[in-house]
Amino acid sequence: MPESAASAPFNILCVDDEPNILSALRRALRPGGYQVRVATSGTEALEVLAQEAIDLVISDMRMPNMDGAQFLAAVRQRHPDVIRILLTGYADMSSTIDAINRGEIYRYLSKPWDDGEILEVLASALERKSLEREKARLEALTRTQNEELKTLNASLEDKVRERTAELAQANERLKCNFLTSVQIFASLIEMRHPALAGHSRRVAATARKIAQKMGMNGRETQDVFVAGLLHDIGKIGLSDDLITTPVNRMSGDKLGAWRKHASQGQTSLMALEDLREVARLVRLHHERFDGQGFPDGLSGMEIPLGARILAAANDLDSFELGLITGTRHSADDALKLILSGRGSRYDPAVVAALAEQMHAPVREAVDEIHISPNKLVPGMVLARDLIGRDGVLLLTTDYLIDESLVRQIRDYEEKEDFRLSLYVRSDRRGS
Repeated sequence: MPESAASAPFNILCVDDEPNILSALRRALRPGGYQVRVATSGTEALEVLAQEAIDLVISDMRMPNMDGAQFLAAVRQRHPDVIRILLTGYADMSSTIDAINRGEIYRYLSKPWDDGEILEVLASALERKSLEREKARLEALTRTQNEELKTLNASLEDKVRERTAELAQANERLKCNFLTSVQIFASLIEMRHPALAGHSRRVAATARKIAQKMGMNGRETQDVFVAGLLHDIGKIGLSDDLITTPVNRMSGDKLGAWRKHASQGQTSLMALEDLREVARLVRLHHERFDGQGFPDGLSGMEIPLGARILAAANDLDSFELGLITGTRHSADDALKLILSGRGSRYDPAVVAALAEQMHAPVREAVDEIHISPNKLVPGMVLARDLIGRDGVLLLTTDYLIDESLVRQIRDYEEKEDFRLSLYVRSDRRGS
């Protein structure tokens, strides 16, 4: 992919049968610098999608002949890479749920919308598109370099070693970009409501430590970590009321709607081949050791170990946030509640590993140093995740810093008037 294509403005398609709504959307999106196309019906919009490269669609719910749910379901089937956003009124909630299930929408926005909010939602949604463009560019670069390697003379051993090192670095960056994409998406989930801020990252970190302590291999531990980051993905379509109501105060339809988030989370991830096992752990992270959990009522060792680990890690943080009982608990009190559920709600072996991990020293000695952004230089490697204002993930652990990132990090701290906490490895540099 040419570099110009990677940096080209995003193409947005707005679909509504009311011209005044389309005009208002054009005005709202103008500050974002997007290329905006409009269509007055689902049929017309599908013709546009068949002829042009569209990155994101915003569709009204109520339209004649083909409503928003039907249109977005068709977009999902024919153009799965296009991000889908639904524009609806509060009275359309049942139809909105249908659109979420059939069209797997990224987000829905209520009328009347706030221009600032819609720009923020689009910026967050398209951040992943930017990463996909960069990934495609790097893959194209890798293919080009592979072709160059075929033409090298056997006597040019130094050249071969140099190119091989570059390829290894490019492949490592692709892996890093994948994990970064997952963590950024987890941040988007947390931005759905302040009550979720930081929750997914803490659950993932705790789950990874338990998995390591219980002897899971590298791939299994990675799946547990990614599942921890994405375990609440099914909550994107929930109402604010469902997100903020403590679980023990839910009943009837409200509890039933909340419980669907685990299976909906699996559905949203299953299309990604590399996340099939992660999707299964997301589905099963609310199963109980005694078989009284959901959605499948599994018990004991029928539940995958990764899901048993997620159950304890998720509830531990949820107790501290007050998401389960409505009362915030200290870390020690939250652990006592987990301990009280051994053998019923939680796997005793997982609880033992969690308790041991929590009572271990806060941080093992590692080869890292704490520096300020003005001491950052190209070639350094992050030893911890870089977190910005309001808990937003900026860069992930093991990210290789280049000259461009040095400037961006310094600019961020200056513009946001926010002091970043930077930890870099002292034992290695980027090659």
